[in-house]
Amino acid sequence: MGLLNEAYFYVGAYTSDSEPTGISYCRLNTETGEIAIVDTYRDLPNASFLALNEARTVLYAVSETDTYEGRYGGSVAAYAIAPETGKLTKLNQQPTNGSSPCYVSLDREGRRLYVANYMGGNVTVLPIQVDGSLGAPVQLLQHAGAVGPRADRQEAPHAHSIVPTPDNRFAIAADLGLDRLLVYAIAAESGDLAPHSEAALAAGAGPRHLVFSADLRYAYAVNELDSTVTVLSYDAATGCMAVVQSLPTLPAGFSGESTCADIHLSEDGRFLYASNRGDDSIAVYAVDRQHGTLTVAGWASTQGRTPRNFALSPDGGFLLAANQDSSSLVVLRRSAETGLLEETGFTAAISRPVCVKFV
Repeated sequence: MGLLNEAYFYVGAYTSDSEPTGISYCRLNTETGEIAIVDTYRDLPNASFLALNEARTVLYAVSETDTYEGRYGGSVAAYAIAPETGKLTKLNQQPTNGSSPCYVSLDREGRRLYVANYMGGNVTVLPIQVDGSLGAPVQLLQHAGAVGPRADRQEAPHAHSIVPTPDNRFAIAADLGLDRLLVYAIAAESGDLAPHSEAALAAGAGPRHLVFSADLRYAYAVNELDSTVTVLSYDAATGCMAVVQSLPTLPAGFSGESTCADIHLSEDGRFLYASNRGDDSIAVYAVDRQHGTLTVAGWASTQGRTPRNFALSPDGGFLLAANQDSSSLVVLRRSAETGLLEETGFTAAISRPVCVKFV
């Protein structure tokens, strides 16, 4: 889909009547960091989170709404990706039967699609057909239990992500309302989910997103409400997790309001990144790969307001931050040696961007 010095990616965004673009297809120059919008799509409201199948032939996007076709709950859509141009052709759309779907992922075998419904406080499982289209939901797993202490945000369960483990044996759902990571066992034959175990985080933490180390010994959760990153040991044999360390994402002396959004590891596993909405920054951590623990390396401004999700370019040379409230996608250059980020001056105007996914 381009030259050697080009990488392509999709951006999901919140929409409105005046700004209806939900998905944008973009190009990054991997030498300079310059970005350009190649194509836009306006057929899916609030396309706030995206996922790609392993072959990079199908894009999946949630539609973060409260109703779909007159019924309660949001929806998720499948798009075929043209191999030469990256253009999207919609395959189909299915209800999630849960309100405000905000995260989508696939099991590693490509049999099931998992959706976290934020307001529904549940996880939906949908079968993936041979052509990449979606079947009707086959499971709706409701979260329940004691909620966290933040009455303004933790009045009920709020499923915020669902992440399959790299070995495809388990999937972990981060529930912001319950302050817990819920571990589901993935059925070997079907890809369906069954409740397995839980890991409790600090009261009021509000876990949001999760990423695993390549060796599957550690997981890193970013906590929205108390602006921390939690390191957890992970036993791949049993699917059990235990807290090892927790560090702030905000620089010392920050006194304003801020919440966390996204988290990613560099390809070599040496650095971890988390986004702060309020401080409007990316926190950078050095990773002790033997013990999984973190050391703060620094912070970088995202040059915009409310950085939501972000992504590292395939070559690791750049970080692209989606600044939701300044409607800007900003490119930061990344040092492979130090992990630190610096301005490039390159940006693209995209209305209320949320999610960035490289092809």
